[in-house]
Amino acid sequence: MATTEFIAAIELGSSKITGVAGRKNSDGSMQVLAYAQEDSSTFIRKGVIFNLDKTAQSLTSIINRLEGELKNSIAKVYVGIGGQSLRTVRNVGSRDLEEEAIISEELVSAIGDENIAIPVVDMDILDVAPQEYKVGNNLQANPVGLVGSHIEGRFLNIVARASVRKNLEHCFQQAKIDIADQLITPLVTANAVLTESERRSGCALIDFGADTTTISVYKNNILRFLTVLPLGGNSITRDITTLQMEEEEAERLKKAYGDTLYEEDPEQEKEATCKLEDDNRIIKVADLNNIIEARAEEIVTNVWNQIQLSGYEDKLLAGLILTGGAANLKNLDETLRKRSKIEKIRMAKLPRNTVHAPSNILRKDGSQNALFGLLFEGNQNCCLTETAPQVAPAPPVAKPNPEVHTPDIFENDHDLKEQERLARIKKEEEARKAKLAAEEAERIRKQEKEDRKRKKEAEPSWFKLRVKKTIEEMTNIFSEDDNDKMS
Repeated sequence: MATTEFIAAIELGSSKITGVAGRKNSDGSMQVLAYAQEDSSTFIRKGVIFNLDKTAQSLTSIINRLEGELKNSIAKVYVGIGGQSLRTVRNVGSRDLEEEAIISEELVSAIGDENIAIPVVDMDILDVAPQEYKVGNNLQANPVGLVGSHIEGRFLNIVARASVRKNLEHCFQQAKIDIADQLITPLVTANAVLTESERRSGCALIDFGADTTTISVYKNNILRFLTVLPLGGNSITRDITTLQMEEEEAERLKKAYGDTLYEEDPEQEKEATCKLEDDNRIIKVADLNNIIEARAEEIVTNVWNQIQLSGYEDKLLAGLILTGGAANLKNLDETLRKRSKIEKIRMAKLPRNTVHAPSNILRKDGSQNALFGLLFEGNQNCCLTETAPQVAPAPPVAKPNPEVHTPDIFENDHDLKEQERLARIKKEEEARKAKLAAEEAERIRKQEKEDRKRKKEAEPSWFKLRVKKTIEEMTNIFSEDDNDKMS
């Protein structure tokens, strides 16, 4: 039976493109209905598309495989935006008033609009995280209603190279796939794995991927810093190839014997070794891990430097949260603990909300958190509304020659003639119903299009929604602080 209610999402990673379709359950969990994956290492690097044709071909293949499992067509998908150029830029917008006056919502919105209007060379502003507003000497989440002669809005703009979005949209257009929404991958990952307490208390989410490592810092439920490093698990793998082996073999040895804090067992008489499958060579495990340790130390050092640059390194009461496939390298968390001196480190191997999927699909290693984050974020039915096929007109029947009379041998067979009459009536009725169904489907499609248009026009601006969300979050925080003081 065809599935008619589902959400579809696609994650474009440096090692693989993954597509998934699922249905949200009433308890907040997700039931995976279809899953497909393809290698992307030959056309996506550092999270950025560099071969548009191959990417489009892979997207088409992914969609076809998902539709095969769903036994239905996909109308649109949610897709994540990430990659090396993704980062945050702080900006401040201010207004001086002629005299003290009440701060209005219109004034706050105007400052927000001015913030995104500032051009960034070769960059697109993908989203904005409002931080605080300063009226006089006070910082407020919601300045509306306060009295002052000067207001200052502090913003965190999430930016990426203009080509990132452009290339992404081009690939989907080429593959003839509509995009339901473009979501910022680190944000949906954070929503999927971080608890509200962690984001409020202060934490750094570190997503170790194949080609990149993404750092997101949260405090008081607000994103404070975001950057992407061009270093990941593949950096270690490529270093191992200096021992004269292919990357596939290097990846296998890294997963099987890799340890960022490797020490030889003093009681062991012989040095530990591992065997290469391709040429039966023997190499020392210590030599392998010397390479792994050096690169892991470099990655961890860069990660900690970025956290220090955020200015929140001493405000992370909830510590560090690790995720991503490359985070599974043995003792990587300990290496990070030694470098940062932060004891509180958690490995997020699965999203907070339960995912129901077969064991051969669901991997409990943190590598799918971004993908399922996209799926949980979706709120539109991605199933293509089925349209009844148009019935082709019956071919013209040649009129019999009046001069030739062919006797009907079934002329007196009343039962047969009745059967023919009923069959003809049935066929005409089916054609009529098909036509009506097609017309109704077209009417519904047009109606939905009009409804979406009206809804979009009626919706408040993205900035007002963002401000409202921030106000609610900050209000909760301030209320909690007041309660703490009173208790």
